[in-house]
Amino acid sequence: MSKLSNKINMGNFFEDFSLGQKIIHPLPRTISDGDVSLYIAFTGSRFALHSSDVVAKQMGYTQKPIDDILMFHLTFGKSVQDISLNAIANLGYAEISFPNPVFVGDTVSMTSTVIGLKENSNGKSGVVYVHSIGVNQDNKEVLNFKRWVMVHKKDKTTLSGIKEVPSFASTTPIVEDINIPTITTVDTDATGGEYFFEDYEVGERLNHPEGITIDNSDHTLATKLYQNNAKVHFNDHMMKSTPMGQRLMYGGVIISMARALSFNGLQNAQWMYAINSGAHANPTYAGDTIYAFTEILEKIELKRDDIGLLRLRTVAVKNQASSEIEEIKDEDGNYLKNIVLDLDYTVVIPTKNTKK
Repeated sequence: MSKLSNKINMGNFFEDFSLGQKIIHPLPRTISDGDVSLYIAFTGSRFALHSSDVVAKQMGYTQKPIDDILMFHLTFGKSVQDISLNAIANLGYAEISFPNPVFVGDTVSMTSTVIGLKENSNGKSGVVYVHSIGVNQDNKEVLNFKRWVMVHKKDKTTLSGIKEVPSFASTTPIVEDINIPTITTVDTDATGGEYFFEDYEVGERLNHPEGITIDNSDHTLATKLYQNNAKVHFNDHMMKSTPMGQRLMYGGVIISMARALSFNGLQNAQWMYAINSGAHANPTYAGDTIYAFTEILEKIELKRDDIGLLRLRTVAVKNQASSEIEEIKDEDGNYLKNIVLDLDYTVVIPTKNTKK
């Protein structure tokens, strides 16, 4: 009989984490044009800044920066094998910032620190809270975020009683020194959008009319692109024996879908400044059709006269048009079953001073 090897990485379970633990994630990733093209193929994202070198140069860049959400996925994917390989579900995000742009040819890597642990009362799992930082090849910070994930336990009979839950800011702090070139002119024919910072009102709601149906091939290939190897997304054989009965879609795919759908009405909001908080309210599976609507929560003026910030709330809905949604929670404060994402984030948008 062969000797069983102990060289296989089975991933970390809840008991393997400790407060203050620092994890250096392997597999730095050099971004290619192929990554950018595949992301458009999977999402249909249409923001001009990330599609055209010509538009990017008009806005002061030497080449187009990659979509901030694509960069999030490619960097976030580094952490999966150490943090969420044995996850039940990724529960939420907070304080996500995008300090510097990333371009084709850049190499991103990530480290994480465990900032909280909470064992679930059933003894079968626990929630792990981490603070992750992504950097490029020059060690410049390109991504900074906190997230929490529910992870299986190895020993379901022993309770530790640990309950260390960190607090999070309600919004990502605003800094005046935003790393975006001074914008002199926005070609609205190229961006497809005629509305600028001044045109939006707090309380305004945009019902994005398009819907995107996601097939197994779409979300499987997208998640592979991000090198996110969480079992719940890939192992159909394993997932058939769970209460879900099928693979769970990576929540980041829904974030991408919601962001892509928000283009209609927010065409000039091409930079993701921050994600303040996010909740994956309900699971999404292959065959679901995603719709979205966006509410304007806040308008933030900056010292610069070429850009402003819009704080937005985009809600993704499955299998129901966004225009039909009035409430997203029931009377007990629980999300309704067709609400799959509740995302509070901040975008950069040019002012009318830049209108061509």
